[in-house]
Amino acid sequence: MPMRSPAVDTLPSAVEAALRKLGADLSIARKRRKQSLANWAARLNVSVPTLSKMEKGDPSVSAGVYATALWLMQRHEALGGLADPQVDLGALESEVQAAVQRGVRRTHA
Repeated sequence: MPMRSPAVDTLPSAVEAALRKLGADLSIARKRRKQSLANWAARLNVSVPTLSKMEKGDPSVSAGVYATALWLMQRHEALGGLADPQVDLGALESEVQAAVQRGVRRTHA
């Protein structure tokens, strides 16, 4: 049995909630397509217990399995925009603060 990563046990509650929602949404997508757990698991190339874990939002299920499930429902392209630098507000804020600091130093020089 593979060792469980400590990162899985220390997830922020917001991340846990987001994974639970993603899993539930993927479960609904499977059911709307009238696919059994066994059929969907076979299409994902995982076991039924792994699929069940994914549908519960288990963080120990690989990102690749989640991504493949999104691909099965033709939503995989959404993954490409999740960390798009153009919408990374934290980095943008940091860059603005750095620019302000540079401007403040220049006006005092």
